Amino acid sequence: MQINKPSTNKIALFIALLFHTCGVIGILCGPYNQWFINNTPLTLTIMAGLLIATQPQKNKWFYIFFGLAFTTGFLVEFTGVNTGLLFGRYTYGQVLGPKIAGVPLLIGVNWFTIVYCCGCIVYQFEEWMQKKLTGQAKFSSTIQGIAFAMDAALLTTLFDWVLEPVAIKLHFWQWQNNTVPLFNYVSWFGVSMALLVVFRKLPFNKHNQFAVHLFIIQLLFFLALQTFL
Repeated sequence: MQINKPSTNKIALFIALLFHTCGVIGILCGPYNQWFINNTPLTLTIMAGLLIATQPQKNKWFYIFFGLAFTTGFLVEFTGVNTGLLFGRYTYGQVLGPKIAGVPLLIGVNWFTIVYCCGCIVYQFEEWMQKKLTGQAKFSSTIQGIAFAMDAALLTTLFDWVLEPVAIKLHFWQWQNNTVPLFNYVSWFGVSMALLVVFRKLPFNKHNQFAVHLFIIQLLFFLALQTFL
């Protein structure tokens, strides 16, 4: 039985739109904005669950990538929070839920969600471009792989750049001197690019349309909050 039926994708898209639309309205307009903020972990967990549910033809390599992205994300955040060697000096608040050594467990899930969505977007765009260039000179597979990893890593870094001001205002985390260092974005680019190299090489289906929709929804969500909060 195929999990990612069109109806499943539509249901997932509806849930994502509902949660993020209510979140924007609740945070910006309602008297219960703190309730919406405090339920951020629930929203992030559900979105990751929807990504897994809509993943076509799930195999062990997909779950291996999930585990790798989760573990890598948590470990680099652990290093960043406890040493300042990655990203810069920052601390997590209480909004994102239970923590180990100052790092919310949910942050590993968030790394998977962002990297996976960006990987799916660029992978599908790359395939579309290859079809458009049929009959023309093409780059080698090595060049294509490097271009994919760099493009998708730039997309993840862009997402973090949009997210940062909102995360600070909502007390997801706080930076030393209230300043996001440039090194944070350099590290985001480097770590995500390493994960995306693995993403491209592992043999699992990368045509999750909900991943494309979720990235756009979340990007618009944080842009709206950044503009009006």
